[in-house]
Amino acid sequence: MGIGRCAHGGAGSGSSSGSSSSSSSSSGTSGGSGATDENTAGGSDDSAAGEADEGSGGGQITTGTCKTANLEFSTSHGMGEGDLLVALKNTGGDACSLKGFPGVDLKADSGPGGLSAERSKLAAPAVALKSGETTRFTLHTPRNDTGGSGLDITTIVVTPPNETHSKTLPVSLNLPVSDKAVATVTVGPVGTGKQ
Repeated sequence: MGIGRCAHGGAGSGSSSGSSSSSSSSSGTSGGSGATDENTAGGSDDSAAGEADEGSGGGQITTGTCKTANLEFSTSHGMGEGDLLVALKNTGGDACSLKGFPGVDLKADSGPGGLSAERSKLAAPAVALKSGETTRFTLHTPRNDTGGSGLDITTIVVTPPNETHSKTLPVSLNLPVSDKAVATVTVGPVGTGKQ
């Protein structure tokens, strides 16, 4: 069964049109390592660039919105079954800020298309990150208790808020599938959930 492409609430998606020279790695996470860059036409624009009134920046002046090239991405399982935490670490030399929802596209090895995560109803805080600091967001996936094999998701493509470049991360998720569609997947804003 193929899955249709759905773009809800500005979740980042698009086709690969090049790659940048930055690289990232994951350490101590269950999602694996080897993230790759993709240029996409996604992201969200929920806030003005550089706005940071909450978060862990400690009052340090930021250089604006965090760029994908200056973020290291990693994944780990969340507290709830089906929750995946995605960490974003500022590896740039300067502080930067994030506010809003990331775009998250889920990809399977088999079958056409993909699935875009829908935004949760949570408010998006402004997060200031000094160099070396990390923030997170949560991807909520439903448990596959249908008795069927479900859909195996092997990668997610993440576009940070207010960015147009993405990172592809390896994951191992299994989503329930019915006659009508794949169950809904939601993403929370950056800076919410367990920090």
